[in-house]
Amino acid sequence: MAGRTNTPGQSVSQRLLAILGCFDVAHPALSLTEVARRSGLPVSTARRLIGELHGWGGLERLDDGRYRIGMRLWTIGSLAPQQRGLREAALPHMHDLFQATQENIQLTVPEGDQALCIEKISSDKAVPTQTHIGGRLPLHATGVGKAILAFSGKELLASLAEEGLARLTPYTITQPGRLTAALAEVRRTGLAYSHEEMTLGAVSVAAPILGLDGTVRAALGIVAHSRTALDRLAPAVRTAALGIARSIG
Repeated sequence: MAGRTNTPGQSVSQRLLAILGCFDVAHPALSLTEVARRSGLPVSTARRLIGELHGWGGLERLDDGRYRIGMRLWTIGSLAPQQRGLREAALPHMHDLFQATQENIQLTVPEGDQALCIEKISSDKAVPTQTHIGGRLPLHATGVGKAILAFSGKELLASLAEEGLARLTPYTITQPGRLTAALAEVRRTGLAYSHEEMTLGAVSVAAPILGLDGTVRAALGIVAHSRTALDRLAPAVRTAALGIARSIG
């Protein structure tokens, strides 16, 4: 008989998904008790399900007893056709941008009310960023986020404004009216900027990657030191984004 959970009526699959959902960029490795706490499952249930996931290859056990996502899940995730095709089309352009700038190059896609980073190229010389592959970025405070938000439906902007635009630095735009004006400029120029709005000392410029119907598929951006002249980088970012859009059709 299945163990009790703190959420009556949960199916076994829901419990398994709750365990997998505990892991993210900020929590890549977790102990049994941490998984139980984050998933809301009793320790006994978490232990049993973790054992099943470990045996299947969905989780790996580290030497210190903690767990992390296993290679089998990574292999399955890499089969997703839409993101695989996008990454394959984008990587040559991203490498060209990196060779020319030696700055952080990011590829993101819409993910609910955030931007999900699916590829990144950087070097030790580039400004440190909080972004990792699989990490999520706020739409209102990043170049790639604004590039996505500008070409998304008005409902998304209204929803973000209703929830409140979080102030991440003193330069973050938190007034809906100012953000609306900034997004109108993104639509006019095809370029989105962030000036230390997410991380002090870092600026970014990004361009949307649009489908043939005008819907936003992704955004390509460069993150650089705040002393960098973004106007010098902007044309290359826009050209690369257009090249990716042509490649994916």
